[in-house]
Amino acid sequence: MSLLGPITALGTSFCWSFTSTFFTLAGRRVGSMVVNRIRLVLAVIFLMLTHWAMLGTFFPWHVSPERWFWLGLSGVLGLLIGDAMLLQSFVWLGPRLSMLIMSLVPVISTLFAWILLGERLSTLQMMAILITVGGVASVILDQKGNNAAIVTGRAYLIGVLFGLGGALGQASGLIAAKKGLAGDFSALSGTFIRMFVAMIALWIVTFLMRQGQETLRKLKEDRQAFKYLLAGAFFGPFLGVYLSLVAIQTTEIGIASTLMSLPPVFLLPMSHFVFGERIGVRAVLGTLIAITGVAMLLSM
Repeated sequence: MSLLGPITALGTSFCWSFTSTFFTLAGRRVGSMVVNRIRLVLAVIFLMLTHWAMLGTFFPWHVSPERWFWLGLSGVLGLLIGDAMLLQSFVWLGPRLSMLIMSLVPVISTLFAWILLGERLSTLQMMAILITVGGVASVILDQKGNNAAIVTGRAYLIGVLFGLGGALGQASGLIAAKKGLAGDFSALSGTFIRMFVAMIALWIVTFLMRQGQETLRKLKEDRQAFKYLLAGAFFGPFLGVYLSLVAIQTTEIGIASTLMSLPPVFLLPMSHFVFGERIGVRAVLGTLIAITGVAMLLSM
């Protein structure tokens, strides 16, 4: 088996661990909505330059309207709605617990495929779902692993709800993306379309709410937040997504998806040293159980 797929999948996990930390730091300085708006702009710039370097054009002009619809819908569901909720969850809960909730995305995606596409689940797949949910619930209930000065009872509940909303948005976005990427189509072009449509939609809403100038003002006044945003956009919507596509294309989806589900494990030391969180035994065991369940589900 080629090592390219597993290495790029692990690289994806590392990238998503870093990006969640950077976006958390930026969100606590300028707010999650500013982070969501600016990181899409930065990601589109990175992708546009990469698209030109690899495919010879800045913009995928040749793409059919049907692909634009499904990939655009995927961008709105996953990158706009789902990620907006995830970014707010980062602010309320911190990156480790938020990403643990997001580890449910493969499980929710499987359920959506069963309901919407008629794919039946085996008994072992149902067991894997229960194991994953149990592991995530174990970590969420271990509030000792959070900074009490940031996460209170009400804020904790709100953060969990935002995290679950983010997982639902991203899972539904994957279903739409599957239709848009059908056939022999460039994953880089598909990623660009998703990002571009999400960016346009979000900034239309931003200007309608008359928050465009306020967004730019906050960013201009806080240079450190912009640095966090630049790093987060590079590691997440740009490099992380690109590596994930390479991993899926060059190895079995079960292996790639399992290795890409490791950010909660990588975030344990980051949460401790960067955010000063105490990591309880239940959090560690819950992380291992959740990742084991995801691995079981995606390896079948």
